[in-house]
Amino acid sequence: MHAFDVLGDPVRRRILELLAEGEQTSGAVCAVIVEEFGISQPAVSQHLKVLRENGFATVRPEGTRRLYAVNSEPLRDVDVWLDRFRRFWTPHLDALATELARGKRERRLRGEEQ
Repeated sequence: MHAFDVLGDPVRRRILELLAEGEQTSGAVCAVIVEEFGISQPAVSQHLKVLRENGFATVRPEGTRRLYAVNSEPLRDVDVWLDRFRRFWTPHLDALATELARGKRERRLRGEEQ
C-alpha cells in the first residue's frame, strides 16, 4: 500500500497523531478512536494493523498489553516527496512570520509610547 493510501484515511491519521504524543497502549488508542469516530474496537484494530504492516507504527508486547509507537521512517519518505511542493507554501509562511513580527513590534512600540 502506498504511503498516501495509508495516510488518506482520517482514522489512521488520527491514530498517528495520538502515537506522535508517545507510546500508547492499544486500549488507549482504541478508547479515543471509538469516542471520536464511533467505530468498533475491531475496526480500530484493523487500522492499527494497516499502520503496522505498512511500517508507520511499531508494536511491542509488555505483559498482556501491546504498546504502539510511531515509526518515523515512512514519514520521512512522505516528507521527501512533499519537498518538491514546499516552494508553494514556504514563501507564504515566511511572509506571515514577517507580518506577525511586524505587528508584535508595532504593539510593543505603541505600548512604550503610552
